[in-house]
Amino acid sequence: MKDYYDILGVAREASPDEIKKAFRKLARDTHPDANPDDPAAEERFREIAEAYEILSDPQRRAAFDRGEQFGAGDLFSNFGGLDDILQQFFGGGFGGFGGAGRRGPARGGDVGVVVDLTLAEAAIGASRKIEIGAPERCPACGGGGSEPGHDPRRCPTCNGAGQVQVARQTMLGSMMTVTDCSTCRGRGEIIDNPCKVCSGQGRIEAERSMSVEIPAGVDDGTRLRLSGRGGVGERGAPPGDVYVQVRIAPDPNFTRVGSDLHHQVQIGIAEATLGKEISVPLVDGSETEIDIPPGTQAATVFRLGREGMPRLQRRGRGDLLIEVDVVIPTELSSEQEEALRSFAQLRGEEPAAGKRRKRKRRGR
Repeated sequence: MKDYYDILGVAREASPDEIKKAFRKLARDTHPDANPDDPAAEERFREIAEAYEILSDPQRRAAFDRGEQFGAGDLFSNFGGLDDILQQFFGGGFGGFGGAGRRGPARGGDVGVVVDLTLAEAAIGASRKIEIGAPERCPACGGGGSEPGHDPRRCPTCNGAGQVQVARQTMLGSMMTVTDCSTCRGRGEIIDNPCKVCSGQGRIEAERSMSVEIPAGVDDGTRLRLSGRGGVGERGAPPGDVYVQVRIAPDPNFTRVGSDLHHQVQIGIAEATLGKEISVPLVDGSETEIDIPPGTQAATVFRLGREGMPRLQRRGRGDLLIEVDVVIPTELSSEQEEALRSFAQLRGEEPAAGKRRKRKRRGR
């Protein structure tokens, strides 16, 4: 697994400003345009940009710190993310490596959906069928954008590349910068007879369903990414993604803390003193018996190992922690009070005389 902190040369507790400063320096020193004779420069720069992409985003950084992994191919499948970063830092980026401001056919849009689960379903994983509304390939033109029988023609200005090179001055001196072709707007081709169904976009809005497998151990707020299953891109551009946010309903028996589950049981003072065998629920719906030993004090916690939640993308499970709440009665019958006073006398205790009543507040 890559260590993005090590790649940027920063400590794990580095601030956002320190991460930004480290990337700025490394990007300037390692960019392929500044190292034209180094065949490894492009891959090295890509790795640095990937590290910044993760660590500059609070949610991705937190996920990385939890041990989740990210694929560089998913992050920069069309170098769009790199262009955005270069625009942010250098106001137009560098030439050669993808080209600043490159548009071309638009990438498909991302789609977000929410899936509701119970805690029990989150513990074992679940399958859900979701419905999304997103662009689909136009059935009339097959996604090409031209009216059937009319093919697009290659752009004469850029010869189909979608981009042209121009010389510009940067902080590193004069460099060749790649920019969109103004004739075809970066698409590389010109459609003279656009499809009447999709108006030359190559896609139409549609509804579709798909199955989603929710892994065991997900927590409330977990976001799953289904790469390439979102909206269809414009005329050959890559599709978007589907983001599935998991929402877990509160459970009446358990409180979740990480991979551990907490459950509270109530027993009386006699049961705490003399001991008791009780049944406690498990997250899968079954029950187990545990012994409350004599003399158990309030707030005592019993731990049942590996009866908690599975650890997402890791081996093992958390534990089930059972906290004992000893209930002190607030009202006693005459017989109960007499028995309790007899017990106190045997113990050598000296409770207040007479039955305790609520005090009345005196008026001033």
